[in-house]
Amino acid sequence: MPTEIERRFLIVPRLLPRKLPKADRIVQGFLNFAPVVRVRLRRSGKDGRTRAYLTVKGHGLRVRAEYEYAIPVVHARALLKLCGAAVIEKDRTVYGPWEIDVYRGRHRGLQVVEIELPHARAKLPNPLPEWVGREVTEDPRYTNSHLARAKKWPPGKDFFV
Repeated sequence: MPTEIERRFLIVPRLLPRKLPKADRIVQGFLNFAPVVRVRLRRSGKDGRTRAYLTVKGHGLRVRAEYEYAIPVVHARALLKLCGAAVIEKDRTVYGPWEIDVYRGRHRGLQVVEIELPHARAKLPNPLPEWVGREVTEDPRYTNSHLARAKKWPPGKDFFV
């Protein structure tokens, strides 16, 4: 069974390196939340090419089943219309093993970094980069599916670093 194992952290923006690779633009919508069924459009910051995916994720925050399939871009655009307001937008930069997400739209101001690990007991890089802040892996408020449903932004004063 395909499995996603990831850890998520807030970013300390003032410590983030100034020169990062070009970001990809991501728009993703949620067709269902239990299990998570997501459609994603991802435009590459390197070549400008847009790719589309349909993903099904199982339950869990740190470790969960994940099935992802490439789909035609035209299908993704049609499916995104079915998502209504359950859509998020972000820019993603891959920096070494880290995926840096800078949210746009109604989530502007949120910056999260995640790292995918090969197995559940894998250790994090030591030391962590100085710009990696508080871990939020086990806090469901920071999942993309929760963010897509959040009516109030940010949901609380402790939301940021």
